[in-house]
Amino acid sequence: MDSTTDTPQEQLDNPNASDDSSPENDIVLSPLPSETPLLDLQNSPEEDQSLPKETTSEALDDSSDPVPENPVEETLQNSNRSAPSPAEPGPPARKRRRRKKFFTEFIGNTSLSRNRRSEVAKDCDVEALIAISVGFPVDSLTEEEIEANVVSTIGGTEQANYIVVRNHILARWRTNVSVWLTHDHALQSIRSEYKGLVASAYRFLLEHGYINFGLAPAIKEAKLRSFDGVEKGNVIIVGAGLAGLVAARQLVFMGFNVVILEGRTRPGGRVKTKKMKGDGVEAAADLGGSVLTGINGNPLGVLARQMGLPLHKVRDICPLYLPDGKAVDSAMDTGIEVSFNKSLERVCKLRHAMIEEVKSVDVSLGTALEAFRRAYKVAEDPQERMLFNWHLANLEYANATLMSNLSMAYWDQDDPFEMGGDHCFIPGGNERFVRALAEDLPIFYGRTVECIKYGTDGVLVYADGQEFYGDMALCTVPLGVLKKGSIEFVPELPQRKKDAIHRLGFGLLNKVAMLFPYNFWGGNIDTFGHLTEDLSMRGEFFLFYSYSSVSGGPLLVALVAGDAAIRFEMMSPVESVRRVMDILRGIFHPKGIAVPDPVQAVCTRWGKDHFAYGSYSYVAIGSSGDDYDFLSETVGDGRVFFAGEATSKQYPATMHGAFLSGMREAANIMRVAKRRLSVSVDKNKTLLEGSDDLNKLFEKPDLTFGSFSALFNPKKNDFDSSSLLRVKFGGSFLESSCLCLYALVSKKRVVELSEIKGDENRITMLNNFGVSLVGRKGLSSDAESLINDIRLARSNLSDAENSVHRKESLLNGLDKKASY
Repeated sequence: MDSTTDTPQEQLDNPNASDDSSPENDIVLSPLPSETPLLDLQNSPEEDQSLPKETTSEALDDSSDPVPENPVEETLQNSNRSAPSPAEPGPPARKRRRRKKFFTEFIGNTSLSRNRRSEVAKDCDVEALIAISVGFPVDSLTEEEIEANVVSTIGGTEQANYIVVRNHILARWRTNVSVWLTHDHALQSIRSEYKGLVASAYRFLLEHGYINFGLAPAIKEAKLRSFDGVEKGNVIIVGAGLAGLVAARQLVFMGFNVVILEGRTRPGGRVKTKKMKGDGVEAAADLGGSVLTGINGNPLGVLARQMGLPLHKVRDICPLYLPDGKAVDSAMDTGIEVSFNKSLERVCKLRHAMIEEVKSVDVSLGTALEAFRRAYKVAEDPQERMLFNWHLANLEYANATLMSNLSMAYWDQDDPFEMGGDHCFIPGGNERFVRALAEDLPIFYGRTVECIKYGTDGVLVYADGQEFYGDMALCTVPLGVLKKGSIEFVPELPQRKKDAIHRLGFGLLNKVAMLFPYNFWGGNIDTFGHLTEDLSMRGEFFLFYSYSSVSGGPLLVALVAGDAAIRFEMMSPVESVRRVMDILRGIFHPKGIAVPDPVQAVCTRWGKDHFAYGSYSYVAIGSSGDDYDFLSETVGDGRVFFAGEATSKQYPATMHGAFLSGMREAANIMRVAKRRLSVSVDKNKTLLEGSDDLNKLFEKPDLTFGSFSALFNPKKNDFDSSSLLRVKFGGSFLESSCLCLYALVSKKRVVELSEIKGDENRITMLNNFGVSLVGRKGLSSDAESLINDIRLARSNLSDAENSVHRKESLLNGLDKKASY
């Protein structure tokens, strides 16, 4: 299959095209760069000159004279003066992240513009921008911070101070992501009076994976052991994709025992890098997730910095070619692109009006765009129409589905949260991340999960005839698997979650990766496009990605989107490669450029992959961003959790969305475990208090013999009345070293036991009676009722005795007074 061929005919007879056994997609929202870049906080393709100076205590103390000795302290003081009063309400629900803004827009914000002339304010502004780039709101808390009780009062001075401290700690680690930032280091540049806020912010950022995460040697070593040495429980993770791997590493660090069940024979899920080689050339092809869509604040950018990987910016130049191979006229190209964007703007205005008027109305984005195209007579010329359709195909690629399936109202609900900065490739493929994340984790491959049972005592996961028991389970399988019903949940998932699974869309994108003996298309571009006259097949090989600069060899990848992606899976790999080659030769032969046969070609089949059933999620007609939240909700009172790109409302259909969802659920699992531990401690405390109370009652038993004691029913005196029997095991020198077991038996049985010699003989007789001894917690409701009766009788007796004593004392006093 990988042999070299000399002619197209030989290629067809003995094709190099292979149908990859694990087809995957490109989980990328949009090939276009972000419209609102902030700071290039991560590893840029070139040497980054925009990184903020490290805000360590040394750097801050070396500032000019007007700068105070402790700049964070001054910022805290400033926030004290400008903070809202504690009476003001906290942030509304679900206001997790705000719209990204340009830097100039922040200048007008009072909380950020104070003392801007000083170096301190500039540092703190940079710190605030770094916090915004990773998803924190500028002047309020996230839902996670509120749930974590990072401050005692929402709003007011404490919250304002906390935000400054949190931003400082976050920015400090981001300046050097290869070292472990300790709590003591975080304290260095902040006055001791704020150490409580430092502890709160540091703990939150650490547990939620905002700092000290990734693949640097120092970080990896620390993450493979519990940070406090306390075991929190057992977690079964279903799926070894990015979400599952990230969650596993974080959970191990937080003290959980983790096992990962993966149906494939490799980690990564929909992120797969295929090693292609032949005729002295080789390359790494990303058949699944491929592009880092926005580098500012992107955790995958942090991983790249830690691993020393130079990111390659996807250049904006993208020439388009007509079916006859001629380049599209640049003026026409620009004009149609402007018209297309105006059509999208008109759709936005229409949907706002429709949502305000009728809340539940929704139609397809394709229907709305076509209506506006006709109404405004856009792209009526055949070439213009082909060009307009190319932009539709590009939108279908971004959303992995047909325009007719997309919700007009909410298809782009995640745009306000899009990561800023360049879109980049990873040299050698994204599997480099996957291999490093999977290292040293307990992953069981070839374990296809069929059923997850959950209840109050934990979870049971069934995979290939094996049972795995845990306290909790984290399900990270793709939305396509949930839609297919491949995993049975017992009991069934809540109706709201099932409805969200049904409403959300799960689309399809396919690729043809081709390794050539040399680069014939040139090295000055990363993308080029192709137009087609067949409007129904507008997404077939409409866009080509050049990976020569990052894959290690002359690699070209053709994308198949929309309806063409579905038809593509019915076509043979040989036919697919032949059609691609016809397009390439149609483009380059007129230029006098010979197009060689590929050394090797791979076609993906993501829709037929039983571990995915598609590529990535989209907002379908009738769905909304809320469905991503519903899908992420925990079920079974904190027993089964869900992660993956389809559970991320802010970053769906992206690799970093999957990554961040794993971190999110690790923090949620930790929160639930803490809550459960707290409840358990309270129950144990109550149980111990109850045991102490029972021990006090047995200090004066009604009958005792050997290690046996009995309390009789104070309300009844007949032999058939119930009695509480206690048997003490373990010695009598130290009360705490004894084990006490109990049984509810009749008074008659107690008397019979007392007449038997020896505790062993008494235990034997007790067994003959069919009586089982239990612990304090195992006593029945009848036994508890008897204990309450005995306690009440003893209390009344004590009150009566005290009354008699008081009366006797009074009489004695009167007698003495009379004799006097």
